[in-house]
Amino acid sequence: MKRRERERLAKAAELAKRTAAADVEVATEVVDDVVDDQESVSPLRVEPIVLPDGSSFHHLTILREETVDALEPKSGGVYADVTLGGGGHTELLLEKSAPEGRVIGVDRDERALAAARERLSRFGERATLVKGEAGALPRVLESLGITHVNGVMADLGVSSPQLDDAGRGFSFRFSGPLDMRMDPSRGETAKELCERLDETELANVIFQYGDERKSRPIARSIKRAIDENALDTTDDLRAAVHRVIRPKHGQRIDPATRTFQALRIAVNDELGQLEALLACLPDVLADGGVASIISFHSIEDRLVKNAFRDDPRMERLTKKPVIASDDEAARNPRARSAKLRAARRVSREVAP
Repeated sequence: MKRRERERLAKAAELAKRTAAADVEVATEVVDDVVDDQESVSPLRVEPIVLPDGSSFHHLTILREETVDALEPKSGGVYADVTLGGGGHTELLLEKSAPEGRVIGVDRDERALAAARERLSRFGERATLVKGEAGALPRVLESLGITHVNGVMADLGVSSPQLDDAGRGFSFRFSGPLDMRMDPSRGETAKELCERLDETELANVIFQYGDERKSRPIARSIKRAIDENALDTTDDLRAAVHRVIRPKHGQRIDPATRTFQALRIAVNDELGQLEALLACLPDVLADGGVASIISFHSIEDRLVKNAFRDDPRMERLTKKPVIASDDEAARNPRARSAKLRAARRVSREVAP
C-alpha cells in the first residue's frame, strides 16, 4: 500500500474512534449516506440540463439557499465553488452577487462542467469554470491571477447524475463497469484498487471508510472473485458482498452499501481532498471571507467541524450544523444526510 494511503487510513481510524466516542449516531449516519446515494434522486420533477451531445444532466441542489446565504454574497465579490457539479449553488450565488460578482467553479468531472457551462452561460465572464480538484484551489486561483476570494463553498460526496450513470460504476442500482472515478480520465478504477491492495489492506479500506464490521470476510470474497476473473462490474462487487452478508427479505439497506461507499471514497481520495481544502482556506480567504461546506457522513463532518473550531484564523458561524428542512428531505432523499457548516476568516491583523 502506498505510504500516503497508509497514513490516511491511520488518520481515518483514529478519527472514527473519536467520532464513535463523541457521537453514537456515527454508524447510522454512514449508512444513511450510502442508502441515500443508492436511492433514486427524487420524485420531484426538475427540468434537466441538455448537454451538447444530446444527453441530459439532472441534479437537485441540496441546501441551496442556506449554503449561498452563508457567504453573504455581494456585488464585486469573488467566490469559489470547488465542487461545481451542475452549477446549482453557483447559479444562485451569481444571481445574489449581481451585477459584478464573480464565481470560479471547479470540478474534476468533465460532464458536470459541461452541464454547468450550459446552465451558467447567461452570466458570461462572471462565471469561470476550471477542471480541477477541490484540494488544488490555491493552484487554480494562482493560475487565474487571484490572490484571495470572498467565499468558498463545497458540496462533498458523489452527485446524483454520477450515481444514475451506469457507465460510471458508482451504484449497484445499475449494472456497469466497476469504475467509481469522479474524473474518468485519470487514476485507478475501483476494480484496479481492489486488485492492487492485498486482502488486509482492502479490508482496512472497507472498515475505515465504510464502517463495515465484516470487512475482512468481504475483502476475502472480493479477492476470491478477482482470482476467478469475476470482478468486472457493479453486479460482481455486489455479489461478492452478498456471499458474505445475505440480503434479508424486506431489508431496506442493501448489505453492499457500505463497501460501495468505502471504495468510492478511496478511489477518489475524498478525505485527502477535503483535508487539503480545509488546510488552504485561511490562506485563500480574504479577511471576513466565509467558507460553507456540506458534508454527508460523520468522518467528513468531523473534519470540517474540527478545522473550523480549532484554527484560530477561522471563526465558526454554525456551532451546530444546518440540516435540510422536512420539505427538502421529502423532495430529495439525499438531503437527509446533509450537514452544512460555515466559518469566517478572522482579520489578518488579529490572526495572521
